[in-house]
Amino acid sequence: MENLLKKIEELREKILSTWELLNIDGQKTEISNLKYLSSKPDFWDNQTKAVEMNKRLEELEKEVSQWEKLLTEVINLEELAAMADMEKDDSISEEAWKKFKELENEFSKLEFLVLFSSSYDKNNAILSIHAGTGGVDAQDWAQMLERMFLRFTERRGWRTEIVDHALGNEAGIKSTTMRVLGRWAYGYLKSEAGVHRLVRISPFDAEAMRHTSFALVEVIPELPKAEEVEVKDEDLRIDVFRSSGPGGQSVNTTDSAVRLVHKPTNITVTCQSERSQHQNKETALKILQAKLFKIAQEEKEEKELKLRGEAQKAEWGKQIRSYVMQPYKMAKDHRTNYETQDVDGVLDGDLEPFMEAYLRRERDKK
Repeated sequence: MENLLKKIEELREKILSTWELLNIDGQKTEISNLKYLSSKPDFWDNQTKAVEMNKRLEELEKEVSQWEKLLTEVINLEELAAMADMEKDDSISEEAWKKFKELENEFSKLEFLVLFSSSYDKNNAILSIHAGTGGVDAQDWAQMLERMFLRFTERRGWRTEIVDHALGNEAGIKSTTMRVLGRWAYGYLKSEAGVHRLVRISPFDAEAMRHTSFALVEVIPELPKAEEVEVKDEDLRIDVFRSSGPGGQSVNTTDSAVRLVHKPTNITVTCQSERSQHQNKETALKILQAKLFKIAQEEKEEKELKLRGEAQKAEWGKQIRSYVMQPYKMAKDHRTNYETQDVDGVLDGDLEPFMEAYLRRERDKK
């Protein structure tokens, strides 16, 4: 029993240490502030902002509640184990060991958040997928990846907005860009940036030959208002055109879609998800600012990485993961060597094991 008491005490100390790292007390203060703001009469005057604040409040409350519940249960277990030790009650001792294992597993799941070290990991994310060479097979693969990420975000309870969507000629998609709105969205999804490779018997090949397809995934954090990069009007070319995707009668009958071209970098951002040209321009500008910020960050990081003899960017020719459907089934990450035979589960959004392996590798490198 003395051994169990020691282990429970160690678990309690780990929880308190992680509590401090995640600034749970600071989150509780933020919850109080958000509740105060949501009680104001003018709270719903800006519905978009109100919905986002309510979503953040909900996510914070869930996270804090999980940690509070875990800490309370560990303290209660410590008292139960101490009582069992005093009374030499073996039945309570057995029950305490079982409960300890459950709480240890729960802590292990929650501790995952400690792996998020970047100041932007809590932010929303902007995720883009581009079909590689390979025609219809590559475009179909890009659409499979789009579904995979949508299923993942759905599992996490996040909201997604498709900002731009270019359909393939026969099947699949040429490209897609989506905003992912949820706490820790960028922290989770940043591990997916890079080239994804699929090996399978092509459903589009009459001879049923094996094909290899590629798609590029880009992930950038959405910047808070205070950190948005300044973009000069003279550096922008703005094109407006009629939206081509679904979205209601006014979307397809007015020139509401917006294309921004940043002249100094030649970065192009298209948005056609909203009915209003103004809203589409606002969203496109937000994505452009995030892309420019990411470029500046990468240039800074590249100098540091060169000193260590390592450089990794989301470019063609640098595949990060392979998904093999035939002649065997396997999904393998080439950076961490984590692999699984459950390719179907992965393509259905079961991505957390890959993400955790990546984040642990990044932490160990630091």
